[in-house]
Amino acid sequence: MRRWNGWGDDTIEFALDADALGFLAGRIGSGTAIADAAFEQACARLRPSRLAPQRLIDTAAAVRLRHALGQSLPDWLRLRYGEIDTAPDGVAFPESAQDVRELLAYAAEHDVALVPHGGGTSVAGHLTAPGGPRAVLSVSTVRLCQMLSLDRQSQLASFGAGVFGPDLEAQLRAHGYTLGHFPQSFEYSTLGGWIVTRSSGQQSLRYGRIEQMFKGGSVETPAGRLDLPTFPASAAGTDLREMVLGSEGRLGILTEATVRITPLAEYEAFHAVFFPGWEQAEAAVRAVVQGGLSLSMLRLSNPLETVTMLALAGHKGLIGALETWLSWRGCKEDKCMLMIGVSGKKRAAKTALADALALVRPHGGVHIGRKMGDKWKQNRFRNVYLRNAAWQHGYAIDTVETAVDWPRVRGMMQAVEDAAGAALALHGEKVHTYTHLSHLYTQGASVYTTFVYRLAGNFEQDLARWRSLKCAVSMAIVDHGGTISHQHGVGSDHAPYLEAEKGPLGIGAMRALFRHFDPQQIMNPGKLLPAESEAP
Repeated sequence: MRRWNGWGDDTIEFALDADALGFLAGRIGSGTAIADAAFEQACARLRPSRLAPQRLIDTAAAVRLRHALGQSLPDWLRLRYGEIDTAPDGVAFPESAQDVRELLAYAAEHDVALVPHGGGTSVAGHLTAPGGPRAVLSVSTVRLCQMLSLDRQSQLASFGAGVFGPDLEAQLRAHGYTLGHFPQSFEYSTLGGWIVTRSSGQQSLRYGRIEQMFKGGSVETPAGRLDLPTFPASAAGTDLREMVLGSEGRLGILTEATVRITPLAEYEAFHAVFFPGWEQAEAAVRAVVQGGLSLSMLRLSNPLETVTMLALAGHKGLIGALETWLSWRGCKEDKCMLMIGVSGKKRAAKTALADALALVRPHGGVHIGRKMGDKWKQNRFRNVYLRNAAWQHGYAIDTVETAVDWPRVRGMMQAVEDAAGAALALHGEKVHTYTHLSHLYTQGASVYTTFVYRLAGNFEQDLARWRSLKCAVSMAIVDHGGTISHQHGVGSDHAPYLEAEKGPLGIGAMRALFRHFDPQQIMNPGKLLPAESEAP
């Protein structure tokens, strides 16, 4: 069963051994385990539902609690401490577009706010019920999950938007195809969620980001149904798909999506390369990505992330032997690890890998083969369970991500890490911070930073620590010219920083667009747009 107050399946554990705990204690101090609130205790805190009866709506407290929040750190704090001050008044489970239209009419009649809910994996505050006197209805899309069509000639497939990643891939695999969209949340996130938050999968170099895969579909809006037909290309004005991509539930509920699919790869492999330092590593990956090779993934860890990954990997003897050998090859304490992925026809994939290795070699790249890559692939959807394990030992884990052009990459990485350290120092705490480039482009790269710090054991203190950290690193992103989100969306957590990117005119255009489709502003209020833009 899904954890109600943490990540993933409650039968899966990611244990931290004594060496890993010793590593964290040496960096930021020993953590202290905190007792979690009980599920029944959290349910008892929910106020009675304010919704008028409706056939599709479940108002049971247990159902409402499981749809109240996502996976952001403030969501975790509220769930773990049992401090749930807002929750939906009910949850609806539509099974068709007609059901969704019925719910939209109900919401309009009763002035109910609607919060679309897919897999519940948001880490940016997309799912938090707005406060105030208005009743709130969470609309779960998970029963809209069937494959609706598959066009082999055009290599297009249509699905209900609530299909989970593994179910989507299983249905495609049965026909010899893949979508190839594998975010870390893959096991518990949905196709519709990927589209409305502009998600990016780990192998985006081959398959593209979700906006490159999304080819059409249907959206039920308060103003009516918006149909998006598929075309290979069009010069007929504004591409309506762009209004849906990144809309975060503000204009309606995506019920169907048509996506570009790809034949299953004949061959796939992930290889690890180490570099003496960041300067050589960044130059190498820039040369590779600008070389136009047919790779599926490039993922570059900075020195702090590299040492962290090796420290948490276990197998202390083997890792020690590897580090000794790398040291002989010039990769010492400042070493950086690059993961290179290839997917496709076997001969072409192996050629692309050989070409990539030839490009990194002049920059000091030391190729160690695919053993670490195989281990990464095996655990790539399990590593996020580290958040649960860290919490159990008194540590919080949070992340931010952005994207900038190449000249700003190194400065952005340093600015975000420094901002985090300064923010936690105000609370008398240290933070262990590390970064990787998760997606690379000819123009620039994403910069994805992780923060590990100690929990205070008090809800208000821990929320204050998070707010200080989030504000500091978000301002560092804005001040250094980065987008406030490369792949996690905006939600409510990033909304205060959006105007710096879009400008007043851009924010006004977005507000006008959403009001066109949603005149009563019932769709996911308080998300995406800055709060001051919500006033009529």
